[in-house]
Amino acid sequence: MTRRYSDMNQHDALYKVARAYPGGLEALAARMQISVNVLRNKLAPGIETHYPSFEELSQIIEHCQQAGVKDAHLPLHALLSRHGMAAFIVPEPEITSGDDLSQTVCRVMSRVGDVAEAVSTALLDGVITDVEADLIEREFQSALTVLGEWRARIRAHRHQQE
Repeated sequence: MTRRYSDMNQHDALYKVARAYPGGLEALAARMQISVNVLRNKLAPGIETHYPSFEELSQIIEHCQQAGVKDAHLPLHALLSRHGMAAFIVPEPEITSGDDLSQTVCRVMSRVGDVAEAVSTALLDGVITDVEADLIEREFQSALTVLGEWRARIRAHRHQQE
């Protein structure tokens, strides 16, 4: 039986992201200067006697982000979601124009529409499965990110006018 890893479980998400590091756990362990067996034991969802420290969690996410691993921030989103919180990447926009602001608001509305569609589709049968819940969470994260981008662009635009 194949184990399904949940994107919204912080342990599963960290394991999934770390395994996606180029070269796998072996390369990531070498980068962190620890043995692959120690890293594997700390990350494997089925092993309850070993856990990564906060610093190791941060290093794993940082290394994965630098290596271009898709969804490198997923473990953070899962951890925050567990505690009823959400985060988004705060972009540092370059010089903006009115067109940038209008394009950004269109992306915001599109992402909010994606959230609504995911929720609506999940509720067709009246039950939200774990897979559907993961998709909904991803759509919310995407919407929050473009909302944060919009906010940053508005702030940058305001400062350009001063």
